[in-house]
Amino acid sequence: MSLYEQYEEVFIDIPRPFAFLDMDYLDLNISFVQKHLQQKKLRIATKSIRSIEVLKYIANHFQSFTGWMTFSAKETIFLLKNGFDHCLIGYPILEKDEVDQLVPYIREGKEVVWMVDSIETWKWLHQMGEQHDTFFSICLDINVSSSFPFLYFGTKRSPLVNEGAVVKLINEGMTYKKTKVVGLMGYEAQIAGVGDRPLEKWKRSLMPSLKKASAKDISKWRKKAVEITEQYFGNLEFVNGGGSGSLLWTAEQEEVTEITVGSAFFFPGLFDQHLSLPLQPAAGFGLRVTRKPERNIVVCHGGGYTASGSKSIDKFPVPYFPEGLSYLANEGPGEVQTPLKAKGSVPNIGATIYFRHAKAGELCERFQDLYACRGDKLEAKFRTYRGEGECFL
Repeated sequence: MSLYEQYEEVFIDIPRPFAFLDMDYLDLNISFVQKHLQQKKLRIATKSIRSIEVLKYIANHFQSFTGWMTFSAKETIFLLKNGFDHCLIGYPILEKDEVDQLVPYIREGKEVVWMVDSIETWKWLHQMGEQHDTFFSICLDINVSSSFPFLYFGTKRSPLVNEGAVVKLINEGMTYKKTKVVGLMGYEAQIAGVGDRPLEKWKRSLMPSLKKASAKDISKWRKKAVEITEQYFGNLEFVNGGGSGSLLWTAEQEEVTEITVGSAFFFPGLFDQHLSLPLQPAAGFGLRVTRKPERNIVVCHGGGYTASGSKSIDKFPVPYFPEGLSYLANEGPGEVQTPLKAKGSVPNIGATIYFRHAKAGELCERFQDLYACRGDKLEAKFRTYRGEGECFL
């Protein structure tokens, strides 16, 4: 029995559209991450999973698990309410009401670390600390993007791009006594988030050399930033780096103590471009074929789940079961219907088309449940954040 036939049998009674999680593949991906972490600790990126039950399942498989990288203060509150701890909020927060709600958890002893890359954010957190008579732990977020001649390679995020910027921020921030610097993050987005084999053919010869040159810059700069920061604050509790796409490289970097991983567990469509990640597609969604306007054209009901980011075809969901399906040149995944061209066998009306979302986390923003299978059995139904009635970003 093919995997497609197995899925059709397992999910036969599930109304379409639906999202699913293949537990066998999830376990294989967990094993791959375990094998390649080396001596680094694991921090799980919650934005890539967005399901309490699945997050706990993954964390329970790692002795090296050290905490969560959350993506908003509201999400952090939600997770703390559900028994989570050790949260590094991955992005600067400036919402007073949300800080007010987090303070009681901090006073109870829950670990919450706030991201800082500007004196404005640092000062604001200090003021919140004064109001609540509470100390806030903070992590400095440096920018490890590379500026080559005529090309900026990386993401526009932190303004901490050099030694001078870090020293200036620290000297100003040290006056804010209701805060304490406990960590540093340098996220190599241009390594982790950019594939080795892009869909655009003209990039294929360029990308490996750019990534290689950038990797040298990252390692040198992040080490220096750690050295500077520890001159002021002593040994840091953690130095965070990586992402799923840079797992193998980041695990070799001496200055990094923990690696953030999320997408590797689901292995979404964009990660097909990473040649160093022999992972398995563990999560996806299924749509029903409801129309057949031409002999080799089928139309699915739903499917407009395009991922965020730069405008390119690789942000479309990837149809992968049955094989031989592709988008039409002048139509992509639609809001309420998605036409596909079949090369070879043409699915019948009533059949299911299985897709992989381009990015891991956004899948669960579309569905309330993840139907989990193991082998040829339906094992569980996991609630997503949306299924819990939550929507954070």
